[in-house]
Amino acid sequence: MPTAKAAKTPAKAAPAADAYKKLGAAKLLKIHELMVRARLLEERLIKMSKGGDGFFWIGGPGEEAFNVPLGLQVKKGHGVNHDFLHLHYRSAAIVLSMGAQPIDSVRQMRSVGTDPYSKGRNFVNHYAIPEYNVVPVSPTIETQYATSIGTGIAQARAKTDAITIVNGGDAGTAEGDFHSCLVWANRPALPLPILIIVVNNGWGISTAGSTQHGEKHISDWAKVFPDMPGRTIDGNDVFESWNAIEEAMAYVRKRRRPYLLEAKCSRLYGHSSSSGANRIPETDCIALLEDKLVKHGVIKVDGIKKVWEREMLALDEAHKQVKAEAFPAVETAWEDVFADGLPPSYPTKGGS
Repeated sequence: MPTAKAAKTPAKAAPAADAYKKLGAAKLLKIHELMVRARLLEERLIKMSKGGDGFFWIGGPGEEAFNVPLGLQVKKGHGVNHDFLHLHYRSAAIVLSMGAQPIDSVRQMRSVGTDPYSKGRNFVNHYAIPEYNVVPVSPTIETQYATSIGTGIAQARAKTDAITIVNGGDAGTAEGDFHSCLVWANRPALPLPILIIVVNNGWGISTAGSTQHGEKHISDWAKVFPDMPGRTIDGNDVFESWNAIEEAMAYVRKRRRPYLLEAKCSRLYGHSSSSGANRIPETDCIALLEDKLVKHGVIKVDGIKKVWEREMLALDEAHKQVKAEAFPAVETAWEDVFADGLPPSYPTKGGS
């Protein structure tokens, strides 16, 4: 189990009793279970990459206190009357909270043919889930902010309360795609119902954000647009995250206008496997939540231990199953590439 480390952000008083009452014991225990599941999944994927059981890892350990509440509040489904999600590669806890299964991430990490997201042909944590309106995740930095404009326009024209949700990292806000999203979402001719999220872990690979950002908060970019709310929160706090997401979603659903939400979170295993993926002594949001749940009598220490053991056992079984599954066959290389089938100029057997 994790232990709390020195926090990036100032320490806060324990949430008031009404915060626990609002979510309720059952929901808090579900949030905790999903946070543990997401953390153990990421740690298993890291272990796989280090052990030669996968090629590359990139993910979001440390973001669970924000991403789990987000996933649980999504209006999940397929089509314009449900929320669209344009995510990046640190979003495992979001899709797990929506119902995705850890075994499918293990499949994508191992690049087996049973990977439902890319049939073993993309990086891990690159989701594509049509039934949940999760648009295919791209490894290119922050292009999801640009593509979110499209579903935002569709939902602005439809009679629905569904919204578009897009997330990315703090360093990527220097990209033009992020600012294009802000501009398009705030056009007076057609404001877009987009919840624009920036998860700020303070780093752009190995570059400290404090050396790059002239603005005090990334959410300050909302000030450019008089009708756009912007807010910065402690994303390591489950209660603050839940309330902020709830408020932002309610605004976008009702007003059909954009909202910029910045969540400051930890980055517990660095940028990716290319930087070592070793544990870093930053605030652990799971340890923070567990301390509060025990203090308020929601769960006992033994109960917490059982959650970790149960989730670890499930991952062990999933990994064992995936190791027996086959890699993609060579002849399937062109499947799902062309809508109308393979052009005659392309090879059908071997070659490139």
